[in-house]
Amino acid sequence: MRAGNIHATFRENDVRERWKQAGLALLSLLAYVVVFGGSIFVLLRMHNNSAIAAYGGLALLSVIVYVAAARWIERRPVAELALAPALPELFGGMIAGIALFASVIAILWIAGVYQPQGWGSFGGLGLGFLFWLAIGVQEEIQFRGFVYRRCCKLFGTWGAILMSGVAFGVIHGMDPGATVTALSSVALAGLFLGAVFALSGRLWVPIGIHAGWNFAEGSLFGTSVSGSNVGGSLVNAKLVGPDFLTGGRFGPEASIATIVVLLAATVFVVWRIATLRRTEPPIWRDKAEERPEGAARAS
Repeated sequence: MRAGNIHATFRENDVRERWKQAGLALLSLLAYVVVFGGSIFVLLRMHNNSAIAAYGGLALLSVIVYVAAARWIERRPVAELALAPALPELFGGMIAGIALFASVIAILWIAGVYQPQGWGSFGGLGLGFLFWLAIGVQEEIQFRGFVYRRCCKLFGTWGAILMSGVAFGVIHGMDPGATVTALSSVALAGLFLGAVFALSGRLWVPIGIHAGWNFAEGSLFGTSVSGSNVGGSLVNAKLVGPDFLTGGRFGPEASIATIVVLLAATVFVVWRIATLRRTEPPIWRDKAEERPEGAARAS
């Protein structure tokens, strides 16, 4: 058999296998939608007086369904939730998320927009941490674990980053006080978190960043999180100025300062992905060259 025919046969088998994987990935997504959609109203109704219990239950359900779908439908190891690196990556991600939002607050404080009004309460920090961690787990399982990975099977790394980011922005665009700026900012956050997932190959870092960002925004610096106020915070503060700086009702996530910080962070992570060649091609193209040894995959 000629070399060209051998190559064509291998490519055909590879494409067929990738379509099969994409189909199984879509099937696991549908299983998640059915189970999660059927349970969300029950859990929220059972714990209508405890947001932490409700969202903690949803986060746990998300993990269980995700792992079950990966093992029983896709029949693969769940490397993106490997336990060995969980704590250091989760902790490192939270520090990064807090630092990123602190950068936003620093810009707004220097501009005279963020005005601290005194200390709040330390008492709610522990519950606030658990609440935002549950939100981070649930949303990263949904948008990075399910949406990103399914898009990556079909459209490759860059397509998956773009599509999961847009989905993230559109869903949060339904939150109270959302504007075009807010939608753009949250979509950019989705691009950033998708890029972090592609770079690390695991969900722990984006979960940590997501949780750390929200914890800093709502529980440390006392501002609205995607249009919602969640109670007490370490610092009592107000935002004064035009909406393009304060973010209006949506909060600082709709501020131009957030867009600047997230854009810089996203460009850096995308540059690292390209430099390390940690990408997957779309399904209609040949596989990319082998990665350097030790490179992680987020597909």
